[in-house]
Amino acid sequence: MSQHDIQTSMVEFQSDGVSIAAFLARPRGTGRYPAVLVLQEWWGLNTHIKDIAMRFAREGYVALAPDLYSRQGNKVTTDPAEAGTLMGGMQDDLVLTDLRAAVAYVKNQPQVNAAKLGVIGFCMGGTYALLAAENIPDIRASVAFYGQIVYEQPGGPIDQVERLGCPLMYIYGDADGWITPDHVDRLEAALKQHHKNGQVVRYRGAPHAFFNDTRPDTYRPDDARDAWDRTLKFFAQHLKG
Repeated sequence: MSQHDIQTSMVEFQSDGVSIAAFLARPRGTGRYPAVLVLQEWWGLNTHIKDIAMRFAREGYVALAPDLYSRQGNKVTTDPAEAGTLMGGMQDDLVLTDLRAAVAYVKNQPQVNAAKLGVIGFCMGGTYALLAAENIPDIRASVAFYGQIVYEQPGGPIDQVERLGCPLMYIYGDADGWITPDHVDRLEAALKQHHKNGQVVRYRGAPHAFFNDTRPDTYRPDDARDAWDRTLKFFAQHLKG
């Protein structure tokens, strides 16, 4: 499907009286499609995240990328210090409230098959892709790229694996400077302990954010292509099958 075969727009929906902005990408064709929520890195809802949403639309999904910084003024930044401040201002309970509102919004789109809804996230968004899969029953498949697994205090994704309600694929580069290998080992062990349909895919020597093709310092094209191929096959199995 080419760029001309999809439609894109900025949209808004309400979450507990707060307006949440989002980027919507969808196929032009008629019919009902599975949907995927695309969750941003700590930089905000930037062109890279919008591009990923458009890639999903070209693959036959309705993709919604909610602006997780809507409550903080819809900020987009390239400054790590500002990004860290923005991410530090996030509250998991409010993000999950906003993601439930995003789910309700996308399920009501006429082109969406409401029974086929997935989530994918990167970095900070990968953390919320994990938490969404553990807390939002409508999510039927989750792909988390190098999201935080273990918090300093209880309540992180590792503490809620027992609640995981859908198949999960966690994608990780073992040269990640943020997510440590032992945390990934703990996730793998917890998935087995609780008999969950989850898998971990590790890329040898790949750093954090290896999928982000706008960052030449971290981008690993071969690993990114393989991860994208695995992601498409995973969602096809669980959302199109």
